Amino acid sequence: MIISRTPFRISFVGGGSDMAAFYERHPGAVLSTSINQYMYISSHKYFEPDKIRVKYSETETVSSAADLKHPILRVALQRFKLNGIEISSIADVPAGTGMGSSSSFTVGLLHNLYAASGIQVSKQHLAEEACKVEIVDLGEPIGKQDQYGAAIGGLNIFRFLPNGQVITEPLNLNPEIRQELDSNLLMFYTGNQRKASSILSEQKKNVSQEDRFNALKEMTALVDVLAAELKSGNIDAMGTLLHENWEMKKSLAGGISNPLVDQAYEAALKNGATGGKLLGAGGGGFLLFYCPKPTQAKLRQALSNLRTFDFGFEQEGTTLIYPGH
Repeated sequence: MIISRTPFRISFVGGGSDMAAFYERHPGAVLSTSINQYMYISSHKYFEPDKIRVKYSETETVSSAADLKHPILRVALQRFKLNGIEISSIADVPAGTGMGSSSSFTVGLLHNLYAASGIQVSKQHLAEEACKVEIVDLGEPIGKQDQYGAAIGGLNIFRFLPNGQVITEPLNLNPEIRQELDSNLLMFYTGNQRKASSILSEQKKNVSQEDRFNALKEMTALVDVLAAELKSGNIDAMGTLLHENWEMKKSLAGGISNPLVDQAYEAALKNGATGGKLLGAGGGGFLLFYCPKPTQAKLRQALSNLRTFDFGFEQEGTTLIYPGH
């Protein structure tokens, strides 16, 4: 058996600039971190050597990878031409909640299948291959930040160049500053799961509009501003810039926010949070807030109707926690 463990990610500022519709016209940038919530993919020799069995929310047993209903599993297994294999997935966080779960699945699956094939690859390669599977092979209207965040891990700036190249710049903070930043971030689950594709498709189309394009340029510029503030030790800038980014993000497409999210966000600002955002494309999932410790109890009480979700930063990226024999 081989087991891969791949983290989920949270994006702070610059989200949306990782889509080709934007970065092919203007370099994009995102500041994000991986967190200690994971996607686990296990593979095992299947009893029937001419069959493939996969287990996710459904169980499929097929004679050919081309017959699989699950799109990512179908494309990935066709690439590796493996038979007589059983693959299962387990996640700490449900899909459709804004933490890049499909890309963590893709990265972890590819990592596992390379290991099953006896091939060692870099995390950079896994990120590139995951982008090819999701964006090229499956035509998903998504960007590249999730794949890189999941594969490489840690707190990073990812830069998306017009030629399609992605550059990773680790944000090497003083450990005490990193720990304080980690402890000042709180997350709440709104209970709404959604598929990001429809919102991202609209956002992709809207980028051609000059005002939306300019908003994304401003969101991209916040990446270096926030990075400089964090490096200088001014972690409270996180709240201010999260808020600025969120206000601009809401203008990119319809459905990014909704009355439940708006109400919770306003309540948070009145009870200790200095800024925040809805993770992912929008529409539901997790609300992230920056809130200094002295007012965190007040914030938790104000949002007691939402589930608090504990998390922390992680720095490993995708790993093989059981590499097989």
